[in-house]
Amino acid sequence: MLNHPDKFKYVKTHEYVTALENDTVKIGITDFAQDQLGDVTFVELPKPGTSFETERKFGVIESVKSVSDLFMPVAGEIIEVNSSLEKNPELVNNDCYEAGWLIKVKVKNPADLDSLMSAKEYISFIAE
Repeated sequence: MLNHPDKFKYVKTHEYVTALENDTVKIGITDFAQDQLGDVTFVELPKPGTSFETERKFGVIESVKSVSDLFMPVAGEIIEVNSSLEKNPELVNNDCYEAGWLIKVKVKNPADLDSLMSAKEYISFIAE
């Protein structure tokens, strides 16, 4: 069964956002997304210091099945990328919420998090 932690927020493009901590969140793809992609083979992420607006493409994830764009759930500045994914992109499949996170972002407007889906809402969305 797929896992979608209650403590995170979700968007329709299948990214998750961790709880806000010192104006910072981690962003990754959901368990549903990694399951649909299959074995992840490559992740292309932006350099720290790059800023993005909400819903803008910030990277690409490749799997044995397809190539998918990654979209920003909230506006902000990339402060860190998960460098472990360069050599071990399969971390996204093995542990998407912990070891397989993609980027850390300093959130421009923390109130934006209020408009994202709860786990319950996301589960209903993917069930449709």
